[in-house]
Amino acid sequence: MIQPENLTVAEVLRRYTRGPTTGVFTDGSATPNPGPGGWGAVYVRDDEVIQQAYGHDPDTTNNRMELTAIRAAYDLIPDGTSTVVYTDSKLAVDTLTNWAYGWRKRGWRRKGGAIQNLDLVRPLFEIVEARPEVTLEWIKAHSGNRWNEYADALSTAYLRDVL
Repeated sequence: MIQPENLTVAEVLRRYTRGPTTGVFTDGSATPNPGPGGWGAVYVRDDEVIQQAYGHDPDTTNNRMELTAIRAAYDLIPDGTSTVVYTDSKLAVDTLTNWAYGWRKRGWRRKGGAIQNLDLVRPLFEIVEARPEVTLEWIKAHSGNRWNEYADALSTAYLRDVL
């Protein structure tokens, strides 16, 4: 696993310039995993921050924080606005765009056992279904994409004195 740099948002903006310039970018973290964690979401249009949100939980997992960040992303997007939500969690994308359909058909059960984080997955899947104008896409973590790195900085803000 690639370790996050724990940069402030100002440091991210100085260091990174590439990647998509419009969308909502999310990230979640827990250090150690499980342990204390944080989440972040930033809505940008043409490389300008429209809104952002972030928070933390003293006892959580990385996956819970990734899902929490995606939920926050949908809350940042005005109803009817077409945009992309970018997350670096392939697990979250697969969960919400592929696997949840089958789990719902089976009464929110999966063949291999319990569904992890169902308390977050189920309501978030309903939001994803209700917002077809929003696309959920995976973006590679820690690869220099400015706004994904910014979301990472939001998700680790609880570790620093400076945002």
